[in-house]
Amino acid sequence: MGEMSETGRLVLLGAPLGNPADASTRLRDVLGTADVVAAEDTRRLSRLARDLDVAIPGRIVSYFEGNEERRTSELVDVLTAGYLVALVTDGGMPSVSDPGYRLVRAALDAGVPVTAAPGPSAVTTALALSGLPCDRFCFEGFLPRAAGARRARLRALATEERTLVLFESPHRITAALTDLADAFGVDRPAALCRELTKTYEEVLRRPLGELARWAAEGDPRGEITLVVAGAPAAPAVRPDDDALRAAVAEREATGQSRRDAIIDVATAFGLRRRDVYAVVHQA
Repeated sequence: MGEMSETGRLVLLGAPLGNPADASTRLRDVLGTADVVAAEDTRRLSRLARDLDVAIPGRIVSYFEGNEERRTSELVDVLTAGYLVALVTDGGMPSVSDPGYRLVRAALDAGVPVTAAPGPSAVTTALALSGLPCDRFCFEGFLPRAAGARRARLRALATEERTLVLFESPHRITAALTDLADAFGVDRPAALCRELTKTYEEVLRRPLGELARWAAEGDPRGEITLVVAGAPAAPAVRPDDDALRAAVAEREATGQSRRDAIIDVATAFGLRRRDVYAVVHQA
């Protein structure tokens, strides 16, 4: 390793999802200067370095789900000794359904600065390509592997109004889409994004029921990101006239003026003020 500094630093590297041309200049620079590069798959890192024509002078170590707990303490020792450590996964940003969170948390707890050379993200790339609303969304990562737990999770998400982004493996995608169609309805709009930025990139924008049939018939391969439209907002239920008058009276009893009470009730139920006014004064 190179000459140590007073304070080590952890750098999270956003790696290309598939196309090496998406690599940033900062990613190249950090790979070429880091004392240690922790990689989810050292072979894929070596292939990426060759594609980028970057020599990695630092020590390369594996950092994946199977050794994450043990390797974290070793890397924190390197960081606290004052060395620069870079963390890279197979694609996208570390910690986002990939190894990284444990090391970030441990480094911060040890007082080590953590920064990032941001790069591609399967989450936002799929979201942008889906054609579904992007202004509000939530990322659910991988669904549970067990069928019962997966169906329970989906029942809990069925009324979520934000666009959902999910990761899924090829050998579970048919079961996941079938359960999604059962929980959300076969007509819920969705997009299946496969092999993003790679040679055989494919984005299918279809209702969940059609995607489930497609997966069952086609045996899809590669890395898959699902984007599912949020549930439609539940229609507001208008209270009857007696309930509206009671709501206004309750607010008046707390000291509100009738005018303010009518405004509050109209806002609460999504009604026009003049309609609530008419109901109250009919009495």
